Amino acid sequence: MEDIARRGHLKVYLGFAPGVGKTYACLQEARELRDAGKDVVVGLIEDHGRARTRAAVGDLEVLPRIQIPHRGAVFEDMDLAALLERRPDVAVVDELAHSIPEGDNPEGARPGPGAHHTKRWQDIETLLEAGIDVLSTVNIQHLESLNDVVESITGQRQRETTPDSVLRAADDVELVDLPPEALRARLARGEVYSADKVDAALGFYFRVGNLTALRELALLWLADQVDARMIAYRREHNIEASWPARERIAVAITGGPESETLIRRGARIVGRRAGRELHAVHVLRDDGLASGSAALLDRQRALVHELGGSWHAVRGADPARALLATARSINASQLVIGQSRRSPIERFFGAGVGARIVRFAGDIDVHIVTHDAVGRGRARAARDPSALGRRRRILGWILSLVGSALLTAGFLAIGRETFPQSINLLSYITLSVAVALVGGMLPAISTSLLGALLVNWFFTPPTGTLTISEPESIFALVVYVGVAAAVAWVVDGSARSARAANEANRQASILAELSSSFLTADEDVPSLLVRLRDALNLGAVELVRRPEHKEDQEVVLGNAGEPVGADAPRRLSLAGDLELRSTASELAPADEQLLEAYGGRLARVVEHRELQRVQMETRELSAGNDMRTALLAAVSHDLRTPLTAIKAGISSLRMDDIELDPDDRAELLATIEAGADRLDDLVANLLDMSRISTGMVPVHRIPFAAVEPCLQVLASLPSDAQVRLTGETEAVCLADPGLVERILANVLENAVRYAPDAPIRLEVGTRPGHVVFHVIDRGPGVAEHEQEHIFTPFRRLGDATTTEGLGLGLAVSKGFAEAMDGNLTAEATPGGGLTVVLDLPDNTDPYDRDQARGMGERRRPKQERHAS
Repeated sequence: MEDIARRGHLKVYLGFAPGVGKTYACLQEARELRDAGKDVVVGLIEDHGRARTRAAVGDLEVLPRIQIPHRGAVFEDMDLAALLERRPDVAVVDELAHSIPEGDNPEGARPGPGAHHTKRWQDIETLLEAGIDVLSTVNIQHLESLNDVVESITGQRQRETTPDSVLRAADDVELVDLPPEALRARLARGEVYSADKVDAALGFYFRVGNLTALRELALLWLADQVDARMIAYRREHNIEASWPARERIAVAITGGPESETLIRRGARIVGRRAGRELHAVHVLRDDGLASGSAALLDRQRALVHELGGSWHAVRGADPARALLATARSINASQLVIGQSRRSPIERFFGAGVGARIVRFAGDIDVHIVTHDAVGRGRARAARDPSALGRRRRILGWILSLVGSALLTAGFLAIGRETFPQSINLLSYITLSVAVALVGGMLPAISTSLLGALLVNWFFTPPTGTLTISEPESIFALVVYVGVAAAVAWVVDGSARSARAANEANRQASILAELSSSFLTADEDVPSLLVRLRDALNLGAVELVRRPEHKEDQEVVLGNAGEPVGADAPRRLSLAGDLELRSTASELAPADEQLLEAYGGRLARVVEHRELQRVQMETRELSAGNDMRTALLAAVSHDLRTPLTAIKAGISSLRMDDIELDPDDRAELLATIEAGADRLDDLVANLLDMSRISTGMVPVHRIPFAAVEPCLQVLASLPSDAQVRLTGETEAVCLADPGLVERILANVLENAVRYAPDAPIRLEVGTRPGHVVFHVIDRGPGVAEHEQEHIFTPFRRLGDATTTEGLGLGLAVSKGFAEAMDGNLTAEATPGGGLTVVLDLPDNTDPYDRDQARGMGERRRPKQERHAS
């Protein structure tokens, strides 16, 4: 029972390209395990015709393969059921990412367990669950996460991939490495591919640059997995100390101007040593408010990425402890911090963040770097003397003076002896509270002091003087002033907090809206500028690109409001050569941060647009390069074939030592003529494709009977072609009849070529506002995922190399159809085959329709005789 419950051990040999020796190393270990007493069976090995691989199998037991019928062909694959029944200690299963064909039988590709598996790694998972150890192989280009990267390097997309999780879950991954030059030498000797494929492989996939990049991918991927396992081990065993197996340098980023100096110093420490990493750590304030300049942080983040580093933003109440915790979490061995900006007075009251980092760093080396901002103190936001506004302060002063006067006059009118002194003091306290609610702290304190003087003068014996005869009166006046000042302080503080909360809410709302714009694909500079102007009440704002040279003119990328100009009162430099200008002369500190945030977003939008433009240009250049490459590949074969026939015919006719009879001479001349015609057709297609790609196809639209070009094409087809014309022969079309004839000729020629013995139907039909031509054949057809590609230049069904032609016929036809505002598409014929549909718009008026129909009727008999 223990053996059954045990999960098998998976070892994978990882390579960076075919031919490095993965399968050979796998078989070598299999023989060693067999010699050590293990029961080893080869479930499947793909030798790809390599004698060295076949010899490596040696006398190992090889399991017979199972045959899988699939779409008219028979494929061989591993017999999973037989391998599970055989139940060896170790199974050798090659090519982890290989796809398994689906069988034509209803039960699946094969009988038994795993009958419906589509990937070989699923077979391996079944073996592992059965307790069987597995040796397997895979190339780095077959990993799903690296598919796009490999395609960008090699220009070839891998269709067979495996999830990264499969390889990460392997118990052991061994890299089979080989220098690129040695692999190319092995390829040149014919040890990897057959001789007819060597030149193409060396010139395309196996270029030194490709192999070097793929090798680096494999090394980095494996190094990351080793590092991840070390981190997991430290976490499982609660190891907090740094293990500097790989040099990681962490740089503390404050968001100040000195941070760029620290980043560059950290990059110099990293240097060009392999395995070293640069990490920038920025600690956010725990209260959620902005810390540092948003524009500076954007530039510093871009600098870190430019230098190949990683950016970490963490939150913590204690910057020193948060920074050290992050450094330990990434296993950093060195920490770079800046010398304190605290002034001497600030240092007198306590140690700064840097000193506490040095104190608690432990086994992490700390580099303290000097900079220009040392000792200048930390920047502080200007404090508003009152958060209540100017209008309410004025009302508070008025209420203080008028209220004090009215209250004193009222008590004097009633009589000094009517109320005790405590009532008088409470009344003035009430007035101070009212003034605090209206005007804030300063008017309220002034009211309390004025009230104390008035009570002392008018209501405290001896009256008419500021002398106080009783000690309790002194205490009452002091308490009165203190209570009034305390109430005023609380009221003013509450008002400040409310205003700060409202401002923070406004700032958060603007930042949330700005953050949500990252998800908007169609965001542009003008709309962002309008939102910036409205959010901060800037009056007018514009974004310009500064010229590189003084003699050049600046470029205005967008504006909101009136043009600002170079003499704008506020100018904010952004990433690169961008500058944001506004007419606002003064902004609150919070609005300054919002302006910087908008500026950073504008810079990203401009950068994104530039990248899109460069990407489009690159795509066009790549498409042109692919076109030229395909053209050269096609010309090297398809133009050479008719030239060879022409040259052979002419050489035979010019031979003086051979007497040719008239039939042989006529046959040679026919061969020469056919070759010349073929060359003429190929050159015509190339010229047509060139005109289509440059948009220079002349279109002469006239009304004509739709059946007319059909009859012309039928007359030009070979006599043994089984083509029948059906449908609405009275239809009239407004298009270029010459182009329509060319389209139908190319499509019918293609149908006859691929379905020579099957009947073909050319059907003419109409629908409201359109004339539709259907070319329907009963040939082998085209797979659904290939139908959209048959109109690609130089693309031929199944990539057949024996088919004549450059593969331009259908591409030219589609270009002609689109030049006439029509469309050419392909779809499967019900019951088997391919149907090509030419859809043209029809806007002819009744008079032109009748004229064209009559012309078609007069010309029909002659064409029908040709068609028959």
